[in-house]
Amino acid sequence: MDWKTLFLTPEGRIGRRDFWIGFAIIFAAGVVAGVIPLLGPLIGFLLIYPQVCVHAKRLHDMGRTAWLMLIPGAVFLGAMIVATMMGGLAAMSGDFGAVHGAAMMATGLAFMLSFLVGLAFLLWIGLTASQPGENRFGPPARSLVGTGVSAEG
Repeated sequence: MDWKTLFLTPEGRIGRRDFWIGFAIIFAAGVVAGVIPLLGPLIGFLLIYPQVCVHAKRLHDMGRTAWLMLIPGAVFLGAMIVATMMGGLAAMSGDFGAVHGAAMMATGLAFMLSFLVGLAFLLWIGLTASQPGENRFGPPARSLVGTGVSAEG
């Protein structure tokens, strides 16, 4: 597998080492993009597709569907809906100091929950061993770093 395939196609499989290398490159590019005025947000948005490709291939290597990537996003969306509803309920009480406090607390808890689910998901796909042999997503992963089949899974 080459670098273009790693970042630009969701098909196939990659092992843990290649996943972490791809993740680190995308993460570093996102950090650098974050400090570039005006173009940074666009670059960050464009990095979503390579991130999806790397995660999809890692899930495929575990014998799982790439649709599982939606779980952290769904948790975030659900947590933000609950936080918004809690803020709305506090607003109906008429105590706007309580509204602000409740909304801030609910939003903080939503972000904390989302962060923890996202971190758990990242560690799960980054540390779980590969499915041995060929699976429905293709033959075992070949490492970008070395030659031959990726030994670490």
